[in-house]
Amino acid sequence: MGVTVSCPRCSAQVRKPDLMHSNWRCDNCGDVPPFHVAEHISAEIVGTVLRESVSAAERMPLWAPWPLPPGWTITGVGWAGDDRSGVRATALACSGPEPLGGGPADLVFIAEQPGVGLGNRFAGIPGIDPGYLLSEALTDCGAGLGPHAKIKVGGHPTPLWCVKSPEDRCAYVSEAKGIWLYAVAWPASAGYLLAEHVVLYDLSEGVPPELVFGAPSPYLHGRV
Repeated sequence: MGVTVSCPRCSAQVRKPDLMHSNWRCDNCGDVPPFHVAEHISAEIVGTVLRESVSAAERMPLWAPWPLPPGWTITGVGWAGDDRSGVRATALACSGPEPLGGGPADLVFIAEQPGVGLGNRFAGIPGIDPGYLLSEALTDCGAGLGPHAKIKVGGHPTPLWCVKSPEDRCAYVSEAKGIWLYAVAWPASAGYLLAEHVVLYDLSEGVPPELVFGAPSPYLHGRV
């Protein structure tokens, strides 16, 4: 399986551990868990990524919308971590028709432990954790108002909060299984898909044989 490797926080190249350094490192961000992206996508590749995740001390979920919305396909998978630290974040991309205009749209779902910075990178927001932006979103909503979206994650109703991000995308943040959950959509209007009763299923519990795969996501493969 071919993979590309980059910094989870800034997408720059990373250096492997050597005699002087025991960790992967980025010239911009210092020590980081390297972000691996499979160059292609298939059920077999998803299975390989899941084996990486299951071997970690703390199993990371790999969230996928299931059932897939009409016309949507799975278009990429990635993970952040190494042999020493285990998998600390996962990312899954899917693509399909934009819910308002019908043009192409992309969604990336990210599960990550605190301090990785992968979700903030794709959301286009500074820092390595979204806590401060989530606090701002909760404050902006005001008393008595609910979350910006509600989906079901791993069988549980889960609120999503829209955080400030660049105009070309929208980013939602929540928590599931005790770790951060991000949903980032391009274009921004594609975020309306999350209002259509989306259900996220953890592929580590089994990959549905009906899962449909498409061309590699440009966003997961280096556009952001």
